[in-house]
Amino acid sequence: MTRFPAVDGLRAIAALAVVTAQVGLHTHAPLAGVVSRLDVGWAIFCAISGFLLYRPHVVAWFSATEPPLTLPYLRDRALRILPALLITVVLSIAFVPHPATTYLRWAVLTPLPFYLLLPGLGRLLTGYERPTRRSVRWRLLVLVALTVLGPVWMAAVTATDHPQASLWLPGYLGWFAVGMGLALWQVSRATGRLGPSALDTLTRVPGTLWGIAAALLLVSATPLAGPYDHSAPTPAQALLKSLLYTAVVACVLFPILTPSAKTVRVLGGRPAQIGARLSYGVVVYGFVVLGVMRGPFAVQLLVTLVGAVVLAAASYRLIERPVLRFGKKTATARTARSVTSPSSSPAR
Repeated sequence: MTRFPAVDGLRAIAALAVVTAQVGLHTHAPLAGVVSRLDVGWAIFCAISGFLLYRPHVVAWFSATEPPLTLPYLRDRALRILPALLITVVLSIAFVPHPATTYLRWAVLTPLPFYLLLPGLGRLLTGYERPTRRSVRWRLLVLVALTVLGPVWMAAVTATDHPQASLWLPGYLGWFAVGMGLALWQVSRATGRLGPSALDTLTRVPGTLWGIAAALLLVSATPLAGPYDHSAPTPAQALLKSLLYTAVVACVLFPILTPSAKTVRVLGGRPAQIGARLSYGVVVYGFVVLGVMRGPFAVQLLVTLVGAVVLAAASYRLIERPVLRFGKKTATARTARSVTSPSSSPAR
């Protein structure tokens, strides 16, 4: 299985950005516009998930092999996500002074439904015909069209005064589609289905793309992209903010498809690997720590980060990793039994 080591660093950066943005929402943060827009970390997480989870479907399509099995995939996702999420919900109900339904709603309406949709979507976008250059380009166009769905959805739910609907999957699907499109492009280029283009040059100048991403983020930090708190934006502001985030994640993720040695050293080293392993826990436990904290921005940010890292590390070592290992051990044992069962033995 091909590994993309620079993804680790992006995960850690995305987690740091999300926690910082959440702290900024609860305090009078300096540079409030920039701090609030660091919630673009959510979009980066979505794009990374779309890239890594859809890519095996593309590889199977190109190699004419079976796509990933749905039940093992769903089991692995559940074992990775649910333990920390359930603990967070319980801790939030117990210690954070907000109604329990707030956390349950957050747990259900986050992008988790994408994981349920992916097996069917993966088959839909990799089936029915051979992976020719034409079929690849057609699917890339479909994924590009999906990236527009998120901004349009955000504008529509704002215009119709349904703010809770902004948490539903259509609002995030465009960010997942960015990662899926990059997965299809990367495998297509690696296997020769698509020829060289100007995009290949961009992978060799990561600083340029990341500079563009930073500039776009600064544009989103202006009032053009809406308020810096939970106040309702106008439909145009909601549309622009989602579009800018989509462009930001595309610029951030694209250079790691064929990273330079320096990029791998910085974003794929041991600290980045540890940060990536804990990133999910840092984000979800950060909500709990922040919920019981009071104080100025700098103090809350430091305490929230330290507390979230400690909880995430303990959770991963004591709960999440053992659960993952047990799941893999059980799956391996089940596979071994099916292979050695009489019904699967060759006839004599």
